[in-house]
Amino acid sequence: MDSYQAVILALIQGLTEFLPVSSSGHLLLPSQILGWSDQGLAFDVAVHLGSLGAVILYFRRDLLRLFVAWCRSFWLRRVSADAVLAWQLVLTCLPAAAAGWLFADIIEQHMRTLLVIASTTVLFGLLLGWSDRKGVGDRSLDNLSWRDVILIGCSQALALVPGTSRSGITITTALALGYSREAATRFSFLMAIPIIAMSALYKGSDLVMDDSVAWAPIAIGMVVSAASAYLCIALFLRAIQRLGMMPFVIYRLVLGLALFALALI
Repeated sequence: MDSYQAVILALIQGLTEFLPVSSSGHLLLPSQILGWSDQGLAFDVAVHLGSLGAVILYFRRDLLRLFVAWCRSFWLRRVSADAVLAWQLVLTCLPAAAAGWLFADIIEQHMRTLLVIASTTVLFGLLLGWSDRKGVGDRSLDNLSWRDVILIGCSQALALVPGTSRSGITITTALALGYSREAATRFSFLMAIPIIAMSALYKGSDLVMDDSVAWAPIAIGMVVSAASAYLCIALFLRAIQRLGMMPFVIYRLVLGLALFALALI
């Protein structure tokens, strides 16, 4: 992989990790259209760490407040609203972690195909559009119930299927439960922190004994992914109330049709 490829792939990862459009569907396009080889596990881990760094940096004040409240609830038994939200974020990652442990190999072997990704891109795009039109309400994270946390967390497990979009399915579920666009999006981004961290740790464990890593594209990928992800988060949160989800629904439908075309060529 040369530096140009590293920049393009990292931009794709950083911009699509937090948008409800499926990063896996986009990352297939360079290999299918340009004939690029697979970017490799090390690069995949690096760009995910870049995205993780971006979301931690953006929500650093919220995370510090939640962490302090969580520690107080754990050690001093002082339970506040922030402590409850911190425990809820921990709970949301458990269904995806369990599903990944049980089904990751099956999904990797049998579901990383263009037809599967095209189908899920279209299907979950339509569900996002439906929830944005019919379910969106004015509930805030102050109204987040444990039942809703479990439902959103279980929906996140579906993102193991390529083309689903982790942010897309969690935002879809939160909107369908009556949360505002801003609350649904913010919670989805906060949920990304533990799940991306676990994913990077799991994949990174396979690199411990690998001494053939090319560090230049790895470093480029991490920096570009972090910068593009940070910009994406900032712009998306500012524009979501005005834009709604329909631009992303339309985009997913177009992408899905393009992937279907590629699969049938």
